[in-house]
Amino acid sequence: MSGPSWGPGEQGRTPVAGWYPDPDGAPGMVRWWSGTAWSDVTTPAGPGVSVGRAFEPTPVRAPSASSSWDTWGSPEPAPPRRRASRRTALLAGIGGLGVVLLLVLIAVLTGGNAAAPADDDAPPVAAPADPTSTFPPGTVRIIDEAAGISYPFLGDGWFEWDRGAQIETTETAGQYFVTQEDLPDGFEEFIAQCTSGPLAEGYGWDGGTGTLQGTTQAVADSVRALHYPGPNEREVRRDEAVTIDGASAWIYQFDLSWDVEGYDASGERAALLLIDVGRPAPALLYLSIPNTHAELYGAIDRVLADVDVL
Repeated sequence: MSGPSWGPGEQGRTPVAGWYPDPDGAPGMVRWWSGTAWSDVTTPAGPGVSVGRAFEPTPVRAPSASSSWDTWGSPEPAPPRRRASRRTALLAGIGGLGVVLLLVLIAVLTGGNAAAPADDDAPPVAAPADPTSTFPPGTVRIIDEAAGISYPFLGDGWFEWDRGAQIETTETAGQYFVTQEDLPDGFEEFIAQCTSGPLAEGYGWDGGTGTLQGTTQAVADSVRALHYPGPNEREVRRDEAVTIDGASAWIYQFDLSWDVEGYDASGERAALLLIDVGRPAPALLYLSIPNTHAELYGAIDRVLADVDVL
């Protein structure tokens, strides 16, 4: 997608990065402009989203490479995820005659059922871990019946949670997208997420005998140790009691920062909202966005301001 088109006297000027009215014409939607290219990220205009002035979109250019969730806001295409096997590399390094002799030998030894050599020109195949579950058309809110809460769906580019229950909740619903794959230290991938579920045992709630503040702090310490590279530094942004749709709740919002080789992100903004919904387990809402996608930080405040108790 091409960039914004400016008025007379402004030709040649590159628009600054920010949210702008969606050039696809979706009413009430804005799309992120990285400063050089449109991203795949759209979101409804609203609190926490600063929108630039309107513009006339220039004609759409055909993309030179398939888009990837890993390259939102970046003009560089993502590298293919399919890797050549050792067998393919071996065949590529042998002369034409050697290839023929090798294939004949394989055919003789296997009774003529030898597999064809891999096609290096085939299109990249998405890794099995890639998000595949999308929300039904027209989805506006995510209804978490198990937790007893609902909150906004954040729009195109966010996938329905399909990764099983997290450690912190007995069941997990919500939305996410992958921001980086092939992490160091044995982790599979890094994600941005907005998920919820009934709080699991072991964080001090104990059927309501614990406090919302103490339980939320225990969860925050746990996710910091389990889900983020270390060592890291934490800066607390909010740590306060709130009321959500008439129910008592606690918000703990923080920024983490780290300097660990192999990670695209050097930090993340996260928020935990624990709500006493009148059930044995309180509802936990967990939001986190790596700083590689800092343009979406406003979505955290937008979700926190629009949570309902079922």
